This record gives sequence, C-alpha cells and structure tokens, in this order.
Amino acid sequence: MRDRRESARDKVMYGGVAEIGDRGATRECIVRNISDRGATIEFSDNLQLPNEQLSLRIARKGRSFLAKVVWWRDNFVGVAFRAESPAEPVSDLEERLRRSEIKKRQLQRQIDELLGER
Repeated sequence: MRDRRESARDKVMYGGVAEIGDRGATRECIVRNISDRGATIEFSDNLQLPNEQLSLRIARKGRSFLAKVVWWRDNFVGVAFRAESPAEPVSDLEERLRRSEIKKRQLQRQIDELLGER
C-alpha cells in the first residue's frame, strides 16, 4: 500500500477528545499516529460520522485541531488538520470555566426549587 502522506507520522498513544457534529457531542479517542498535518485516531467502537469535520483536543500535547475526515474504517479515522487550526497550544480553561458556570446555575436553580423560592 502506497503512503500518500506529505509528512511522516510519529507513532504515539495519546488520549484525545473528538467533538463531532454541530451539537458539540464529544467522544474519547486514542491518537495512534500524528504529524503536523494529520493523525489517525481510534474510537472504542464503530462510529458514524455525521459530517466530514471534527475538532480534536489532545491534552498531553496541550493542543486542539480542527480536522477534516479523510477516511474511516471500522473504529479508525484518518484526519487532515485544517490550516485554520491553532498553531499555538490552546488552554481548555475557558471551556471548563463556561461549563462550570452553567453547572453552577443549574445547581442554584435546584437549590431554589428545593427551598421553595421559585
């Protein structure tokens, strides 16, 4: 099989999180190999991809990538990183803070309901 990649990939085993679809659904995955231009990722089970784009966050590298799905077979997916992917490490602190604020509001509503203040 001929390798059509423009750059060599390093074999790795990084944990990752893929955000798939417009609703922001996330799935944990394992990055099996990676280069500056793309990666092969593995999911725990077969996956139907709703579109040809996903966002891949690799905590160990401290990076997030916007990626185009090039191929998928069973639970393996080959992606090419888009040019608009951030080149610098990205902190997920803003996203975690946003989720924390949402959770805080939900919990406050539940407390108010339990105390009969609503």
